[in-house]
Amino acid sequence: MKIRAFVLSLSFLTSTAALPGKLLAAAPKVHTVSLGAVRRVPYTQPDATAEARSDETSSIKVRPLFVDDRQKDWTTGELHDITDRTFAIRRALHVNDALPTDSAQRWIWQPGPWITVDRVTGHITALHLPYFDPVVSNAVWFRDYVAYCGTNTTAKGGNLYVIVAQLGSRRAVVQKLIGKWPQPNHFIPVCQPAKWERQPLRVTIQPTGGEATTYNVVGTSSIIEEGDNDDSN
Repeated sequence: MKIRAFVLSLSFLTSTAALPGKLLAAAPKVHTVSLGAVRRVPYTQPDATAEARSDETSSIKVRPLFVDDRQKDWTTGELHDITDRTFAIRRALHVNDALPTDSAQRWIWQPGPWITVDRVTGHITALHLPYFDPVVSNAVWFRDYVAYCGTNTTAKGGNLYVIVAQLGSRRAVVQKLIGKWPQPNHFIPVCQPAKWERQPLRVTIQPTGGEATTYNVVGTSSIIEEGDNDDSN
């Protein structure tokens, strides 16, 4: 009886001691992030004239964004690798353009704001870039910086800015007023794609039809935060 009781006690202690190890050894969930095949879809600028709206030849290319084989969003344009695990890409919006008096829904495609995607966690983050206008802005990335011409509008009028933003920063690294907005017969995009230089860190931006200006960029080396694995996605 004593021997049997000793064996049972030893078996209980062994199984109990092994339990925390099994929990600690549980592997984190691995996520798979991918972009699907490219589709060409009709696109009309929101502020286009009636003649332009009747022209269905304009189009943009869109791709679905998948996390673990589930479609999470639509995207447009090329992605930018910020780090070896995080990339930025623009959303593509499928907007209902029907008027209240229309008898049926009318769906149109529009290029949208930027998002970042973490390849490890599968987490998608919407970026609120200062004064970014999806219609007129042509954003160019370098590291975790992005440069573009942005706009703000108020009841009393608006302004056009050169903007350089850095992910994780609360304020724009560069914010330079370059004109009033809206402008009559403005170009789309309102500025040419920015040109980056590594050393010294600076960027050149040229308003379409205007003169190019170079801006020194003073920021930190990198302040993007990449979190731990999140199995909630």
